[in-house]
Formats: sequence, structure tokens, C-alpha cells
Amino acid sequence: MKRLQQRIAYRFSDIDLLERALSHRSLGANNNERLEFLGDAILGFEVADSLYRRLKEADEGQLSRIRAHLVRRETLAAIARELQLGDILRLGPGELRSGGQSRDSILADAVEAVIAAVYLDGGIEQARALVRRLLGDRLSEPPPETQRKDPKTQLQEHLQAIGRPLPHYEVVEIVGDQHDQTFRVRCRTGALPDTFGEGGSRRKAEQSAARAMLHQLEENNA
Repeated sequence: MKRLQQRIAYRFSDIDLLERALSHRSLGANNNERLEFLGDAILGFEVADSLYRRLKEADEGQLSRIRAHLVRRETLAAIARELQLGDILRLGPGELRSGGQSRDSILADAVEAVIAAVYLDGGIEQARALVRRLLGDRLSEPPPETQRKDPKTQLQEHLQAIGRPLPHYEVVEIVGDQHDQTFRVRCRTGALPDTFGEGGSRRKAEQSAARAMLHQLEENNA
């Protein structure tokens, strides 16, 4: 416990919170499931806030892809291994025998629970600072695979590359109340049948229609 506190650069006033954060449900009732729930929310907010402030040129789609990459199970499990959480996780006999201390899902849940434990022990700013420390360079240097262009841009560039006219988008229907509308958009290229997309905004519907057109182009090897 002492070494873990050194690794996360936070010392607990209530060490019981940290012990609970490291206790899997297989151990009994006093486990980390509720902490995991809370930590997941704190992690998601801090990542979204940090990305919004740091990546000023990124659009919604890019921000969403990067956030999903940072909070996914594999990323959190990698952080847990860096912290050597598996060595001190508290598991029931069955989970110990089956190698639960090295399972990605259990390790990722423990990281989220530790974040929540820090929040309950020291407040939201301590928890947010911990998230930033744990993610480190991952926050400032998103992996290349998260930087894919949005479907509309991909479609436009693809059509330009093969010498075809640029796509045309048209709203064909809007349904729902003013505060909860669904847009239906047609994408037309002139070379293939029209495609359609739906979304809570015109932009999202256009992206959906463009994605469908890209899929159609791939199927036709166009």
C-alpha cells in the first residue's frame, strides 16, 4: 500500500478507501464495484475536459475517438500494470486460481476504483490530477489510429482522387420535437445509388450518409 501511494503520488488519509478500491467482488460484499462506477465517471470527465482544452483543432468525432481510446479497458489495464496493481489486488480464492490478478477487466476496474477512492479521500481536484498523472503522455500525444478523418472528409478526398464530382447532401426529413429532432439526409454522388443517414443534428446525419456511401464505394471497388 505504501509503495502504491508513492507510485500514484497521493497519500491517503483513510487507507480503508484504498483497500476497498483494490478489493474484487469475489472477495465479498466490501468490494470496489461502487467505486469503479464513480471512478469511471470522473475519468471520463477529466479526459474529455483535458482533450477539449489541449486539442483545439479536433472536431467532435476526433475527440470522441481519442477519449474512447484513453478510457478503454486495454489502456487502463496497461496503467494498472505500470502501477503493479496486480501484485496487491485482493481477490477471492477462485479468481486467484484463475489468474484474475492479470486479467485486463479486473485491472482496469481497479484503476477506476482507485481514482474514486482518491476523490472520496481528497476531493475532485486530487482525483483529476491523478487521472492526468496516470495517463501522462497519452493525453498530450494521442495515438495515430485515433486521428482518422471523419467520413465526409474521407468521401470527398476519395471522390477527388478518382476524378468524380463531389458529394451533395440534402435534408429529406426532420422528425421530432424542437429539442429532440432526428435529421434524415441523402448523400448523392451521381455514380452510385443515393445513400441515407440519420442523426440528432444535420452534421451527424451527413456523416452517417457519407459513411454509407464510402461503404458502397468499397463494395463496388470504386
